[in-house]
Amino acid sequence: MIGSLLLGLTLAQQSSLPFLSPTFGDHMVLQRDRPNTFWGWSAPGTAIKVSVAGHVGQSTADASGRWAVKVSPPPVGGPYQVSVDGPQHVVLSDVLVGDVWICSGQSNMEMGIGIAANGPEEIAAANYPNIRLAMVPHAVEFAPRAVNSFSWAPCSPETVAANGWSGFSAAAYYFGRELNKRLNVPIGLVETCWGGTIAEAWTSRQSLLPLKDFDAGIAAVDQHAKSANSNYGDQIDAWYIQNDPASKANSGYTNTAFDDSSWPTSPTVAANFDTIGLGQFDGVVWFRKEITLPANLPAGQATLSLGAIDDQDTTWVNGVQVGRMFRYDANRQYALPASILKPGKNVIVVRCLDTGGAGGFTSDARALFLKFGDGTQQVLEGGWKYHASVDLKNCTPAPQQLDENNPNIPTVLYNGMIYPIQPLAIKGAIWYQGESNADRAYQYRTLLPTMIRDWRNEWHQGDFPFLIVQLANFMAADSQPVESAWAELREAQAMTANGVKHSGLALAIDIGNPTDIHPKDKQDVGLRLALAALHTAYGQKLAYSGPTYKFFRKEGAAIRVSFDHVEGGLKAKGGTLKGFAIAGADHRFHWATATFDGSTVLVQSNEVSDPLAVRYDWGNNPEASLYNSADLPAVPFRTDDWPGVTAKNR
Repeated sequence: MIGSLLLGLTLAQQSSLPFLSPTFGDHMVLQRDRPNTFWGWSAPGTAIKVSVAGHVGQSTADASGRWAVKVSPPPVGGPYQVSVDGPQHVVLSDVLVGDVWICSGQSNMEMGIGIAANGPEEIAAANYPNIRLAMVPHAVEFAPRAVNSFSWAPCSPETVAANGWSGFSAAAYYFGRELNKRLNVPIGLVETCWGGTIAEAWTSRQSLLPLKDFDAGIAAVDQHAKSANSNYGDQIDAWYIQNDPASKANSGYTNTAFDDSSWPTSPTVAANFDTIGLGQFDGVVWFRKEITLPANLPAGQATLSLGAIDDQDTTWVNGVQVGRMFRYDANRQYALPASILKPGKNVIVVRCLDTGGAGGFTSDARALFLKFGDGTQQVLEGGWKYHASVDLKNCTPAPQQLDENNPNIPTVLYNGMIYPIQPLAIKGAIWYQGESNADRAYQYRTLLPTMIRDWRNEWHQGDFPFLIVQLANFMAADSQPVESAWAELREAQAMTANGVKHSGLALAIDIGNPTDIHPKDKQDVGLRLALAALHTAYGQKLAYSGPTYKFFRKEGAAIRVSFDHVEGGLKAKGGTLKGFAIAGADHRFHWATATFDGSTVLVQSNEVSDPLAVRYDWGNNPEASLYNSADLPAVPFRTDDWPGVTAKNR
């Protein structure tokens, strides 16, 4: 609780906290049908009164200086005025009463309306004064933070387009717009998300500790909370020497004379892990590029530009270390020492460590160049030799870099972006995240339910609805059935939606882009989230889900699959069922023929005479074909429980 955590504050620290938490402000939405808790800080023992339209609540500041007042809201609608009285008199104007939703996750939730599909047209039409928007600023904190300041605004073309990454969350906006239209009540949307982040960063310390998987990160956070973490470079250097054979003395990779002819070569684009075939590999990858320079090198300072490298790099030129960075999102611009370049052969070496999600060179190929003292450039876009040196699965835990620019540390986003807004009265939460945990999908089966319980426990508003967007299709389509970390992450999301009460699932399996992890179609995401909310949060009887696997029955050389949520009938998008695979005792899956038989699907393959298992849309980028009559896609599934590729990843 906030009060207990603030008992140790000095008088100076107490006096720096605001009389009223900035969670509350003009234009906000109060949650209908339940008491709303207002809070802030004052001198211990101070009497505080909050009133809105004749509804009054009173309390006294505790020994830490924190006060909390509960007030029952007036009828739905407004606008109302809220008065907060004590040592100060604060008035909040243009306050509505309706439903408040927390909108959280990583970049696909953060992606703004301006860069989603039909952005300019959607922005121009965004006149919804009964929808109110709030955006929690990014904040990494190593202990729970009492305050994170932000403001509320009525939804308008100006406000949806404001702030970073092209405006307010597109998925959240379309979700809120649909609810506002269907329910005719004010909707408050609180965007609190950060691209590229892991779920454990959004979860509290007390909830992660029992899992044990995150003990190292939590211990580092605890230590950092006591003293500055100034020796990360030494820690990571020691880790490299302990875990990566190529980083040990005399390995030779950084030497210009090293023979890398047996290493594969990247195509004529920047060498990120996907384009060179490493995919979801996490670990250390070495890159080498040989360039030839002219006899008369331009005088002056030369600069090596490598764009962004995910997660971190150490870079050498001709055997001399010229730079290193520990941020995944920063452009590398390394000034080269005098005389390091020479006519003829020169070698650039980059050691890349990736700990999750995308990896390698992630900028446009135009960002890779060598700039000479006279301003001329030599491009470095293709032809990088590469070698995957060591997989993280075979390493001791990598040290965490603890600073305000690194959100991928257990607990730090909960501390900075969730804790400060609890216990704001809310209707529920929507969540679009998982890409950064895909390589640990089996762990996510436990982690995501843990995070949901954590939020519910700390919000003190019961088991509020929690709605999950399942990962979209992404990356190259598979010519043959394969194992897939992304499929396993989708499975973990579906298991959570089915196993955690008052949870729901919104699919994006049919709206993805093979070359863009941020699909533009956020309208369908918002609509499907709204359908899940209307069922889960509002108890409406409507079609809210696509077909879901129910059970299967073996029938000779075929398997019959039955479904829930048929909603009047099954149909095939494009006229033909695709994406079904079947396997026998050897666990080898083959593409199968699938045909409708009433409300079931009969699956078989000439390659499998004695089938044991069926999978549907099991892959990174499957072709969704199975729908119900409500035009909602089927949830990807498998009938087997054979161990997946992420089963042992932690």
